[in-house]
Amino acid sequence: MSATTTTATIGDVQPLTGALGAEVRGVDLTRLDDEQWDALYATWLEHLVLFFPGQSLDADAHVALGRRFGTPEIHPYIPKRDADHPEIVVLDTVGGGAEFWHTDVTFSATPPMASILQMVMNPPRGGDTIFTNQYLAYETLSDPIRDLLDGLTAVHTATVFGHPEQNVAHPVVRTHPDTGRKSLFVNRTFTSHLVEVQRSESDALLEYLYTWSEQPRFQCRYAWSEGTIGIWDNRCTQHYAVPDYDERRVIERVTVIGDTPFGGTTRWEPFTKRQGYHQGYARDDTGAMKTDPRANSISRATTGAISPGHS
Repeated sequence: MSATTTTATIGDVQPLTGALGAEVRGVDLTRLDDEQWDALYATWLEHLVLFFPGQSLDADAHVALGRRFGTPEIHPYIPKRDADHPEIVVLDTVGGGAEFWHTDVTFSATPPMASILQMVMNPPRGGDTIFTNQYLAYETLSDPIRDLLDGLTAVHTATVFGHPEQNVAHPVVRTHPDTGRKSLFVNRTFTSHLVEVQRSESDALLEYLYTWSEQPRFQCRYAWSEGTIGIWDNRCTQHYAVPDYDERRVIERVTVIGDTPFGGTTRWEPFTKRQGYHQGYARDDTGAMKTDPRANSISRATTGAISPGHS
């Protein structure tokens, strides 16, 4: 769905930080008319992540909410809620499980545009999630660095799921299809390397960008309560689940397939083509998770993909 101009409001919206995030009360996500939906979408684009306490959606309503954004993804690897709701993945952890900065499923050619999380069971203390604003991460870089990044691409892989063969190249800086703003689009979990530079340069530059993008000034930290729905814009944020609890934590999540990321014009050939060799990025395909045959956001073939064995 594209952005629309609206004067309607969507409940009581309370911004959480200066960087991103807002909590919304006084709205029933199962009963949104078109005007309310347009207001929600516009508010979401403004704040990047919205939290709706006290919703407690059933599975059908959760999927239906996802469908208002677009086509729900059937995740290729993460366990599902049940056979009737393959769009809902379940993350059931004790003491941690997603304590790494990431943007969801960037190893897909069409990474999710939106993620819709419901907190089903939360520890009495801890289990917060931190989000970062990747618009600000890009916009606060110096002009020469932004100019360099605008012409680079990065390979993203599913290596953490044991599938390095599932990989795709995306622009390092992507342009948001609704707002037109640019944001950084690399993350520690799924980004393998930069295509146009050699390995040592790629490693150094990516580490700098990761550290830069994770700064507290770009962050919002949210303390969940059971029944809360969180919706974040996967195109311009990263997130991190804080592993500071010993009790069980259960979330259910729907992600919505997005567009193919686009950005600036690539200004250089891949480094391997210019140098005639590569420096090993290949990683063993060990501990591979079984791919869900219903997965609808990844290619079954790697034709045209850039191998993670190349710089």
